[in-house]
Amino acid sequence: MTMGTSSATDRRVRQATRWERLTALPLTVLSLVFLAAYAAPILDPQLGTAWSRVCQVTTFAIWLLFWLDMVVRFVLHRERRRFLREHLFDLAVLLLPVLRPLRALRLVTVVLTLSRRTEVWVRGRLSLYVAATTVLLVVVAALAVLDAERSAPDSSITSYGDALWWAAVTITTVGYGDFYPVTTEGRLVAVGLMIGGIGLIGFVTGSLATWIVDRVSGRNQQPTATAEDVAALRREIAALRERLERPDREPPADAVRPVPAARADRTSGSDAVTAPGGG
Repeated sequence: MTMGTSSATDRRVRQATRWERLTALPLTVLSLVFLAAYAAPILDPQLGTAWSRVCQVTTFAIWLLFWLDMVVRFVLHRERRRFLREHLFDLAVLLLPVLRPLRALRLVTVVLTLSRRTEVWVRGRLSLYVAATTVLLVVVAALAVLDAERSAPDSSITSYGDALWWAAVTITTVGYGDFYPVTTEGRLVAVGLMIGGIGLIGFVTGSLATWIVDRVSGRNQQPTATAEDVAALRREIAALRERLERPDREPPADAVRPVPAARADRTSGSDAVTAPGGG
């Protein structure tokens, strides 16, 4: 019975892994198509009725595919209750945009999908992953706030250029105050951008500061000798001393061990000790 359960679990894990591998590229492409279809009517308010309808149908169809991916991953997961606990936010993002005031949450699904796939592709390159996610977050937040603010009577954000400037100022916590949302939906976008941006921008600035400090400090520091380097030099000095005191006796083969080139470079600034007969 245990072997049968273990075999079924292993098979489900293999199927889940295979599903993730097969859907990585299609979901990424669909996310970009969704983003384009969502952005087109916002960036071009004069878009024809037919094209606007095409964009609406496209976003709805891709939305259903996002749901299909979530359902399949839930079915294939070994611990389904744990899966639900770990993906409550994903489920809320898929459910809440049915309501018109929360339509901008659809873009969160795009960000999550692209972020998850980017993490797989740039594994081990954390800086690249964070930079790409930050740019994506700014672009998406600008679209969402423009969608919410453009038709508001007292809105100051009326173009995508204004929205991009507002998103960049908000995510970096500068806050000039020249552009700001006045609608409830726009303010929700702002809160999401603030929360998501603090960690990302903090990582980027911290990494940049660390890189600068390492470059400056490394340029003015000489490498220090390790304990192994010191031990090798002591053995060499002892062997040379023995040869000076008893020149008729050959030292053991392992008594003198030359310092490797990499370590020799580190000790080039100190006084060199040469064997008798050397240059």
